[in-house]
Amino acid sequence: MTTKTEVIKLITKKIPNSEVTVENIKGNDHLQVSVISSEFDGLSLVKQHQLVYSALKEELASEAIHALALKTSTPN
Repeated sequence: MTTKTEVIKLITKKIPNSEVTVENIKGNDHLQVSVISSEFDGLSLVKQHQLVYSALKEELASEAIHALALKTSTPN
């Protein structure tokens, strides 16, 4: 099981200065994650998502996170 705080910590370690919100959709292993970061400037949506997935690689591989609904964007 991975906590919301752990998910936020992992993402912000990989993507510093990002704004991350995490919500449980179902149980503690189905998450909805929103990441806002200037690191996404110039990146396609696929590349943005790949960056977030790379931060959570171990949790996804071990199925501590079973499902991940992901929304990424740049600051306004």
